[in-house]
Amino acid sequence: PPSRRPGLLCPAWCTRSPMTPPPVSYVDRLGTTYPLNSPRWCADAAEADGSPMPLMLTDRTGGITRSQIDASVRSLWRYSASFPLECASPISLGEGCTPLVRRPFGSGGGEVHFKCEWFNPTCSFKDRGASVMLSLLRQQGVTHVLEDSSGNGGAAVACYATAGGLGATIMAPSSTSPAKTVAMRAYGAEVELIPGSRQATADAAVAAHGREGRGGGSVFYASHAWHPFFLQGTKTLAYELWEDLGFRAPDNVIIPTGGGSNVMGCDIGFGELLAAGEISRRPRLFCAQPLACSPICTAFLEESGRSDGKPTPEEWNAPVATIAEGASIARPVRLRETCDALRRSGGGAVRVAEGAIKAATLELARSGLYVEPTCAQAAAAYHELLASGAIQPAEVTVVVLTGTGVKATPRVAEILGVEL
Repeated sequence: PPSRRPGLLCPAWCTRSPMTPPPVSYVDRLGTTYPLNSPRWCADAAEADGSPMPLMLTDRTGGITRSQIDASVRSLWRYSASFPLECASPISLGEGCTPLVRRPFGSGGGEVHFKCEWFNPTCSFKDRGASVMLSLLRQQGVTHVLEDSSGNGGAAVACYATAGGLGATIMAPSSTSPAKTVAMRAYGAEVELIPGSRQATADAAVAAHGREGRGGGSVFYASHAWHPFFLQGTKTLAYELWEDLGFRAPDNVIIPTGGGSNVMGCDIGFGELLAAGEISRRPRLFCAQPLACSPICTAFLEESGRSDGKPTPEEWNAPVATIAEGASIARPVRLRETCDALRRSGGGAVRVAEGAIKAATLELARSGLYVEPTCAQAAAAYHELLASGAIQPAEVTVVVLTGTGVKATPRVAEILGVEL
């Protein structure tokens, strides 16, 4: 059963030895906690508008130290001591341990550390979250998962589900290009195309939670946007950057953002390292979003009383949708938590115009880094932050490149003016 944790009231674990850390629990926005011994994706309480309330996990008392890294494991599971549950048999395909490439970039005279996340098994950062989320859900007894995604999230869940012997159903808008669902179908997932908007697909997925799955058993809604275990996977990006840089934190991390899972993952990971005494400060986190669909950046700027001088569209993705389609999320589930993470780090938000996204896509390609426009916006944001003086050329700045350009061939061809 859930338990309330108001104010300074002492929960049950206060009776334990002071040397025993409290167990990690699910926690909702009201402070109500739920034990991890059974799977759940949302709170019992609803938001004021009746919609589901998301969950996070309660904070660990500290992260892991460098001595707790399992150096014998060449994947993100080398950091498994930091996870909320022990997992004797993880679903792993070698995800994580992606290259950190240091390159001169732009005219400012500085160098950038590019984190090349397309070296993950399905060519995107979402493999981090999928590996940890599905491993822990399988351990909790889940046998069939449901995800709503038209792109990288669906491919990652389909891949890791089949690798772990789980059934998978992926819901996508009926307007989704067949090319995007090929990999999901190849992995053996059931693909259901839902008429209407992207939000209609999300609503259909929520409604389908608990229905009977293929081969019996109920379907569990294992959404990369909703489940807090997914953030346990993305937090390994922080641990990995810390290890890549000789066990120190960078000064800045610029993150292309749709729903905010990499921002929150870095917030969790670097926060744990700070609590463990492994770093002396958090790096500043900067969120990059396309101006045409920038709900997180816009909310952060408005709440901070800042202006970037760019007009906010009256409607997201209207009259023209952004080329950064992977970041085209009009209603992020954890907008509030993502903005909080940016504030904690002392970072900021950059809304990137379409022309700058296209230019950065080609600039990266011509430096040897072929990425999708969705993540090229982070490189465009680097230019803006450098020009404004928000970051300096001599600082250690990481730009996270979340996915390969191979998955976005039509979009890159559009930029080049090439007909396919």
